[in-house]
Amino acid sequence: MSSFLAFDLGASSGRAIIGKLEKGRLSLTEVHRFANGPTEKDGAIYWNYPQLCSELKEGLRKALAVEPQLRGIGIDTWGVDYVFFDKKSGTMRRWPYHYRDTRTNSPENDVWCKISKKELYERTGIQCMLLNTVYQLAAHHRMHPEDFKESFFLTMPDALAYALGGARTSEYTECSTTNLLDPEKKEWDWEIIDRLGLPRDVFPEIVKPCTFSGTLSEKLQKELGCGPIPIIKVGSHDTASAVAAVPAPEQGSWAYISAGTWALLGAEIDKPFRSEESEKYSFTNEGGLDGKIRFLSNIMGSWLFQETRRIWNETKSPISFAEMEDMARSAEPCKFLINPNDPSFVTPGDMPQRIVDFCKRTGQGTITNDGEIVRAIYDSLALYFRSKLNILAKLLGVHYQCLNVVGGGTKDGLLMQLTADALNFPVVAGPVEATAIGNLLAQAMASGEITSLSEARKVVNGSFEVKTYVPDANRHAFYQKQFERFEKLAK
Repeated sequence: MSSFLAFDLGASSGRAIIGKLEKGRLSLTEVHRFANGPTEKDGAIYWNYPQLCSELKEGLRKALAVEPQLRGIGIDTWGVDYVFFDKKSGTMRRWPYHYRDTRTNSPENDVWCKISKKELYERTGIQCMLLNTVYQLAAHHRMHPEDFKESFFLTMPDALAYALGGARTSEYTECSTTNLLDPEKKEWDWEIIDRLGLPRDVFPEIVKPCTFSGTLSEKLQKELGCGPIPIIKVGSHDTASAVAAVPAPEQGSWAYISAGTWALLGAEIDKPFRSEESEKYSFTNEGGLDGKIRFLSNIMGSWLFQETRRIWNETKSPISFAEMEDMARSAEPCKFLINPNDPSFVTPGDMPQRIVDFCKRTGQGTITNDGEIVRAIYDSLALYFRSKLNILAKLLGVHYQCLNVVGGGTKDGLLMQLTADALNFPVVAGPVEATAIGNLLAQAMASGEITSLSEARKVVNGSFEVKTYVPDANRHAFYQKQFERFEKLAK
């Protein structure tokens, strides 16, 4: 039996999970969970990196109390964000910016005057989103050029691993989200970097997933009373880990959604796919395990529910996600629809009012109760999943008959059922902790316990239950009538 520790950090929470691999089966034990989210300070939005480092140490302390003989530690997080460090001291230069900070709102001045959106996509294959690292670094360099002197940056999961004793390197799957990577060579695109005027020496060495990258620092070994635990680069971008844990069928074509704060819908392919059509429909080429490409599109996912709930909890009586689901079941289907990726929904704020405003602005009338707000989110996400899957199938020339949904969003039974109804084919939901599972499997691959990605997926199939949602013919017929209306709103 081998035990590994996965730190899985999302945009709203983080957790430490021990995975025990024995006779081809993986079992999970959660030992620590903590809140995460944006911190506003001095007119900007940041991540509290020192606090996250403290939570990692606490999670490791709790893990060692349960399993003293850990064979590895792996960290995965969301994409695009980074931390700057001083080269000599290794100390943090400033709190890392949050990807929802508005400093990137002038891309025409920071980036597009030097390299166009079109050329950026042609070179990197990455969907144009102003939260991408390329826009963040350009804005950061304009505002704080001093941070780029005698310093280096690490992508967020690697910055956290560095705090534990990891090497000053960044992992490929996370770097692939930066919009600064050559997807063929899997290295930094130095021409883009030079044209933007960013100093080359701040960029870290890129290393592959499933590789060893240092050990727990001597300081932490003494403090925690343990030995030199290996730190392992996993699929450090959380979606890369989640996709690695998709219980994919051995035969036939399959698509996936990694459902969390963001819903990432796509397919696993062998080479980057870049065309005018894929750029038009905002499909991106990100790195995966085993040299694979995650060809996907970013969709605003549980963020819409999370931010709506946050506002209601601050202004009304507390409400749970389960109660929100019940409200949606009681509301009239498709009375109101939204574009989940509308720019007005990106930043933190009064999400319920923004949804009301969107419906007024698009001529749908006035929302009169909270149930209609939540139902609009449900119906719109299900229809958007269908729209994006149709485009994916057309781009790749593949006829999909199964959608695998993994991650926390699979706990929302109504969303899974409505997605099956909208698609008119089965949705296989689970495992819930796919990201942590993929993290743990990557550590096992690095350690030689598992020999390949296909073997890792067999472990998933043999270890975790999934639930299949079968479409309802009547509800599909209803969604079919609403689809054209939705697509006009979502353009």
